[in-house]
Amino acid sequence: MPPFVNGYIRFVDAVNYRVGRAVMYGIFVMVAILLWSSISKAFFLPSLWTLEAAQFAMVAYYILGGPYSIQLDANVRMDLFYGSWSVRKKAWFDVFTIFFLIFFLGVLLYGAYDSTSYAIQYGERSPSAWRPYMWPIKVVMCIGFSLMLLQAVSELLKDIARIRGEDI
Repeated sequence: MPPFVNGYIRFVDAVNYRVGRAVMYGIFVMVAILLWSSISKAFFLPSLWTLEAAQFAMVAYYILGGPYSIQLDANVRMDLFYGSWSVRKKAWFDVFTIFFLIFFLGVLLYGAYDSTSYAIQYGERSPSAWRPYMWPIKVVMCIGFSLMLLQAVSELLKDIARIRGEDI
């Protein structure tokens, strides 16, 4: 593969590795929010913000952790036939199917960008009692979809290299 392709793969993998390793500690943020929710309901006045804050934390956890999951090949696939295939046959199948993922992520990114620009322009707020601004979580979603799209392209390039018999 050309040097710029290897550089792209190394760069995207490094960014998504670091983001994924940092975001995996987001589970503790969610636990802390939900723990505070339980404590405040039992001993104090119930907090208005805990449920929605936990949902926002979970969205960030899943969306930003997705590219890391793809990179580690920890995604779920039907392994009835795939597991017994050769590395090259798996790469051919992945090259074919990754275009569906890239299309899907492109549509998601387009919709997320449109929704984010609307939220920023009009100061969109959640309809809950807490009424937080929606743009921060929508920006996180745009970043996550972008990183996932970059990682999907990286995986496509790795599969093409496997088909060609090259090692990256």
